[in-house]
Amino acid sequence: MHPPHGHENDREDKLLGDEMSEKTLTRMDLSEAVFREVGLSRNESANLVESVLQHMSDALAQGETVKISSFGTFSVRSKSARVGRNPKTGEEVPILPRRVLTFRPSHLMKDRVAAGKKR
Repeated sequence: MHPPHGHENDREDKLLGDEMSEKTLTRMDLSEAVFREVGLSRNESANLVESVLQHMSDALAQGETVKISSFGTFSVRSKSARVGRNPKTGEEVPILPRRVLTFRPSHLMKDRVAAGKKR
């Protein structure tokens, strides 16, 4: 992989402070990174990123776990029905059973985020 170029350093600078970064990493940013670092065309890079995200989405929709080493684990949990409460009125409200998506970062990712280090 090549060293970072241009605006990526801005993201790192923001992350090193105590404040949370205003920057958001998007599909387009990922495609651009693949384009620069892997050497595929911009179109091929966008298709590759889209394919990876689609595989992940399909697996999660089917209830599978997606584990990415040194990054984290996406999984689907089933939550049972329960009684909730409207915080404004105190009125009890039934919460229906549902499936929720969870993300559990790896220890390595937790450490990197805590240290504010890129790569």
